[in-house]
Amino acid sequence: MKHPAEFRLNEEKKNMSTITLTKENFESTITGEGITFVDFWAEWCGPCRMFAPVFEDASGNYPEITFGKVDTEDQQELAAAAGISSIPTLMAFRDGILVFSQPGALPAPSFAELIDAVVALDMEEVRAEVAKQQVNQD
Repeated sequence: MKHPAEFRLNEEKKNMSTITLTKENFESTITGEGITFVDFWAEWCGPCRMFAPVFEDASGNYPEITFGKVDTEDQQELAAAAGISSIPTLMAFRDGILVFSQPGALPAPSFAELIDAVVALDMEEVRAEVAKQQVNQD
């Protein structure tokens, strides 16, 4: 028999889902502390529909991570501002810093590896690299 706490955790995971991102909540969602994965998609896109269950399952397996979806048909202005030219496009933000951006649907094992890699990032190193790039641009 399952321990009650384990049962509750599993029930919570089942209830986890992705959030819909719009131009109204996108910035506040990605700039917060922690990790946010963003899936830019469209209803008519076959690869997007194939990736959707992988993304949804991950949201249940990683409740400490925010998973958001941007419907590029409904949020054309946001998709344009994000430079989306191909869908699906997956982005990952950690502590407000874009750490991954790539078009294409990932199979579940590859997406799990990506999630683990983002979790394992040394953010002090990332911040130092971002600062170095900003100095070089000036």
